Amino acid sequence: MTSLDWDSPYPSQRSPVFASNVVASSQPLAVEAGISALRKGGNAVDAAIATAVTLTVVEPNNNGIGSDAFALIHDGKQLHGLNASGKSPLGLTPDRFAGLDKMPVWGWDAVTVPGAVSAWVSMSERFGKLPFADLFSDAIRYANSGYQVGPKSGVFWKNAVNRYKKFDNFLETFTVNGRAPEIGELVRLPDHARTLEKIAATKGEAFYNGELAAAMAADAAEHNAAMTLADLENHSCDWVDPISMSGFDAELHEIPPNGQGLMALISLGILKQCHNTDIALDSADSVHLQIEAQRIAYADAERHLADIAHMRTSVEQLLDETYLKERAHSINLGSTNPHPTALGAAPDTVYLATADASGMMVSMIQSNFRGFGSGIVVPGTGISLQNRGSGFVLEDGHPNQVGPGKRPYHTIIPGFITRNNQPFMGFGVMGGHMQAQGHLQMMLRVAHFKQNPQSASDAPRWFVFEDGRVALEDGFDLNVARDLQTRGHEIVTGSPEYLFGGAQLIVKLADGYCAGSDHRKEGLASGY
Repeated sequence: MTSLDWDSPYPSQRSPVFASNVVASSQPLAVEAGISALRKGGNAVDAAIATAVTLTVVEPNNNGIGSDAFALIHDGKQLHGLNASGKSPLGLTPDRFAGLDKMPVWGWDAVTVPGAVSAWVSMSERFGKLPFADLFSDAIRYANSGYQVGPKSGVFWKNAVNRYKKFDNFLETFTVNGRAPEIGELVRLPDHARTLEKIAATKGEAFYNGELAAAMAADAAEHNAAMTLADLENHSCDWVDPISMSGFDAELHEIPPNGQGLMALISLGILKQCHNTDIALDSADSVHLQIEAQRIAYADAERHLADIAHMRTSVEQLLDETYLKERAHSINLGSTNPHPTALGAAPDTVYLATADASGMMVSMIQSNFRGFGSGIVVPGTGISLQNRGSGFVLEDGHPNQVGPGKRPYHTIIPGFITRNNQPFMGFGVMGGHMQAQGHLQMMLRVAHFKQNPQSASDAPRWFVFEDGRVALEDGFDLNVARDLQTRGHEIVTGSPEYLFGGAQLIVKLADGYCAGSDHRKEGLASGY
């Protein structure tokens, strides 16, 4: 193989993309699959499904057939929310984890019912134009014939192999004789191809009620796992009403809990109480206020967020204006209050945005949570199962305590912004707990300071760690960093690029759309 240097030593600046039909995501081949669906006469939902399915093949280090998913869909008239995260098996009781101080991250005990396939089916049935099976052709072709591993995927793939080396089926499926594929090397995933063919032909029935469900249940039984065939058969995704918060002449919409979208709304509700129009965007005052609002939202999320059926403090209470004003009054412009939490960082997710000439827009996210997920790959299927069960806690009485038939706290969130009740922007910032922080930053940059989506994506970001430290991405004004330190912030520089996530954004204009795609990922925005 030709040996080249795959590092990117120079600052990157992309141009925004203008088109009447647009797809933006983190992997070019998946983007082109979405574009292909649009050119065949499909709509933005068809494009989103084709992109999402293809991502399971060409970016398996961040998602898979056994992922969960969420989506926000604007049909041109109203916004719809879809929660396709799976519940815990009925056998996943607190007693199973007696003696542990935290949930397992790897193995079957970290697996909840995978929901992504149900998202594809439900979206297609409700909004799609093309036959469901037609949306799988690109993904199946890449799985059979192969694709070349990209530079960023290649790095994470290599790092993951050591983490998953005890899982034989993972090694058999995702390595080349026990090693990760090299950047630019051709990878074939024939098991994926066969599985996707079965899902396409049965509209997902094989996955939850047929051959593939039986294979998952059999592997679970072999490993004394809690998951059963009944858990898979009883799965359903839910259409939900989005929750929202107004601010800066726009309205931010999120999926209601169990996802962390509520955290973004809390931080926005606090920020608008103290961030006035006289404060410059990238000033120390602005960054300080954003960080402090996010710290408070972090603390609220850790205490309250869970499966909405198990929350003891309601969404309405946490978004109450009086409550948010009280929280805002605790912010001191001259000093920081760290609010350390147990919520950590993870970079492993895929996000996509699509839009079509009819006015339909989709914001969708899909993830195995940590890398390839739990490490469990169902033999002969290519199904890598997520480890979302590790999002539960073991604290007795906590609303997010592990239990049967329950959705865990989720990090992945699609975002959507409207202005004057009209669609304005579908967007997301993939990457663990960067996501809510990224939503706040993109909202402020685009809705308030009117940056175009590509510039908003290109701008250096901040990130609040669970221990209260603040990472500032390379490119931040050094004077701003010094100013923040004088206010008590413990500033971290030189953090890896992946910490700051990957944004994809599509803004609706009077004539068509303007899209941006993050240089921190290897994807693009494309359209026609």
